Amino acid sequence: MTDFTKPRTRKIRILATLGPASESAEAIEALHRAGADAFRINMSHGAQEDKKKLFQHIRALEDKTGRPTTILADLQGPKLRIGTFADGKIELTEGDAFTLDRLDEPGSAARVKLPHKEIFDALAAGNRLLLDDGKIALRITAAGPDRIETRVEVGGALSNRKGVNVPDVAIPMSALTDKDRSDLAFALEQGADWIALSFVQRPEDVAEARRLIGTRAALLAKIEKPSACTRLDEILELSDGVMVARGDLGVELPPEAVPTLQKRIVATARAMGKPVVVATQMLESMILAPTPTRAEVSDVATAVYDGADAIMLSAETAVGDYAVEAVAIMDRIATSVESDPGYGRRVHFTETQPDATTSDAIAASSNSIANTIAVSAIACFTNSGSTARRIARERPSAPLLVLTPQRETARRVGLLWGAYAVVTRDVSDFEEMIAKSKRMALRHGFGGAGERLILIAGVPFGTPGSTNLLHVVTLSGDELKGR
Repeated sequence: MTDFTKPRTRKIRILATLGPASESAEAIEALHRAGADAFRINMSHGAQEDKKKLFQHIRALEDKTGRPTTILADLQGPKLRIGTFADGKIELTEGDAFTLDRLDEPGSAARVKLPHKEIFDALAAGNRLLLDDGKIALRITAAGPDRIETRVEVGGALSNRKGVNVPDVAIPMSALTDKDRSDLAFALEQGADWIALSFVQRPEDVAEARRLIGTRAALLAKIEKPSACTRLDEILELSDGVMVARGDLGVELPPEAVPTLQKRIVATARAMGKPVVVATQMLESMILAPTPTRAEVSDVATAVYDGADAIMLSAETAVGDYAVEAVAIMDRIATSVESDPGYGRRVHFTETQPDATTSDAIAASSNSIANTIAVSAIACFTNSGSTARRIARERPSAPLLVLTPQRETARRVGLLWGAYAVVTRDVSDFEEMIAKSKRMALRHGFGGAGERLILIAGVPFGTPGSTNLLHVVTLSGDELKGR
């Protein structure tokens, strides 16, 4: 069934994570109706067979609504963990000596196994180790190939197989584990539109994933390691988009450093024309409560004002008691911010200088025209989505109608600021382009009779990378008689 109802006017996208609280077809549809534009499937939990059902439910929803729907498969990445203790847990006190080694014996209050040789090879005296999401802090006093001696700086209870964070150095290990490679192959087979790569440390991590993915999906690099921040531009060059994964960033960095870094990542991605997602703990209290805290509302609003392409809900929709309410409130916050008269100025605090190309010049011109005359939308014809990304980078005041013959492209632009994608046959000449763009604009609620529409395309039509045409037309209303 085709749904030609008016599109959402909200420009920032909402990415909702699926899980036990939202894994049924009915729950996924409810999230979509509440405002979710795209869905995240977390490959860290559950079996692939269970994930297959989620893919099927989302594609069934796509068929039901007639709208391209975006799926992001999030790979787990390497999880560093300590071994086990003889009594299941220990208590560490500030000033205690504590050793991590490669012995197979159960741990004690003096030592525990660390089954990751790569860490031993990379660390040196003075570096830190953080255990159990940063609750335990250790300072290394001596390090060797089989033994790391530390002094406890922040103590507390420590139990079996808790996680290890290494904030001070890049660990020489791939961002893709054997599990990730299996999950990646599965996600591509199921038709994932985006692949999120976890624990990226260096550009080589992204290049490795890109070789495996090819062109079958877009690649999103998750920035959650301080080492990735030092090479952000290089990582973004190799990625199709980026996520500010504030959970692990908040463990490995001082809390006061995260907001500044978030703004830097968002601004850098925007300047490079790459979609950027802000994620983790946005409405965390709504896992158990029907309303968010005022601080959480401000956090979401800040990401909207900064011009992020998407904001993400994690546990709120995956395991929370108020999944639909969390999406609905996030939608209301974003809509309210975007209706603020000062929003346009705030979102353009970040300068996005066009490259010296015809495509970028036309994208920048479309924004200028939209700010000068009243237009109902900017319509662009694209095969790969690159034209849409260039226009979205400008954060134009008018909505972006993306017309493409490629369903895969329509799904991928679901994480792009302000983009509304329609799958339609390609055009072959100028007159057909004008007629089709008018028809699609009217059919999908982008203006009415007498309103103006900006058209962007490339001639020859259907040639990738040939964006070289900008045209302004007036809608008459008669175009709906065509097909």
